[in-house]
Amino acid sequence: MSALKFGYGTNGMHSHRLEDALAVLADLGYDGVALTLDHLHLDPYRPNLSSRVAQVRRRLDELGLSVVVETGARYILDPLRKHYPTLLHPGPDAARRVDYLHRAIDVAADLGAEAVSFWSGTLPDGVAEDRAWGRLCDGVWQVLDLATRRGVVCAVEPEPGHFVDTLDAVLELRRRLDDPALLRVTLDIGHVVCNEPRGMAETIRRAGPLLANVQVDDMVEGVHEHLELGTGQVDFAEALGALVEIGYTGLAALELPRQSHAAPVVAERSLAFLRDTLASLPEEVSA
Repeated sequence: MSALKFGYGTNGMHSHRLEDALAVLADLGYDGVALTLDHLHLDPYRPNLSSRVAQVRRRLDELGLSVVVETGARYILDPLRKHYPTLLHPGPDAARRVDYLHRAIDVAADLGAEAVSFWSGTLPDGVAEDRAWGRLCDGVWQVLDLATRRGVVCAVEPEPGHFVDTLDAVLELRRRLDDPALLRVTLDIGHVVCNEPRGMAETIRRAGPLLANVQVDDMVEGVHEHLELGTGQVDFAEALGALVEIGYTGLAALELPRQSHAAPVVAERSLAFLRDTLASLPEEVSA
C-alpha cells in the first residue's frame, strides 16, 4: 500500500473557521492539513498565540491529522500590497518577513508540523540578481538559525514569477548556503506543468529526498492559475507514481485558494480523484 498522505490547504477554506475546517477535512477522510498562518486561521500576530496553538495541536491530535505550515498569506504584513515585503527587500523590510517566518517556525515546532513552507518573492524593481541572491541567502540563514534550534524543516517553494521560480533555483539556493540539512523543497504539482523546464516525473525525481512538502492542483502550461483536478494538463498518474517511486511519505495537500466558496464539495471530489488515481497505478508502483 502507498505511504502517500493527502491533505487540504486552509487557504482554500476561507469561509470556514479553522476548527470547522479541520473537522470537515477529517470527516472526509483526509490525512492532514496545510495550514496557512493568516488573519483568518491562526493569526500569528494576535495575542495568546501559544495557547491558541496548543488548542489547535490538541484538535489535530484528536482528529489524527498531520500538518504542514504554509506562509503564503497575501496581506499578512501589508494591507495594501500583496506578499509585501519579502526576503528580497532592503534590511528593515526583509526583517518583517523574517519575523513572520520565525513565528511560523515556532508555531510549526509547537504543532509538531512536518515542515514550514515559504518562497523567495518577486525580484524588486532595480535590484540586481547578485544583490537579490545576497539578500535571499541572508534572510534564509536567519530563518534557518531558529529552525535549527527548534528542529523544524524549512521547505522552499519555487513559484512562477518569483526570483526562485524553478526547482533548479531552489537547488542553487541550497548550494549557495552549503546545502543545509533542514533546507528542503516544496513542490507544487501544477507549477511543474506551468513553469518547470523538465517533465513531471523527472522533476519529482530530481527533488528526490529533498522533497519535504507537496502541493496539489491542476494547471496548464504557462498559466499560473490553480485549477481543480482533472481540468488542466497535469498527468496525476505520472505525478503520484513518481512520488511513490521516490518514497515520499509527507503530505500532498490540495492548493485551491479560489475554490473556498465550495470547499467541502471540492475537497470531497478532489480526495476521490486522488484515491482513484492512486488505485489505478500498476501494482508494482502503488505497492
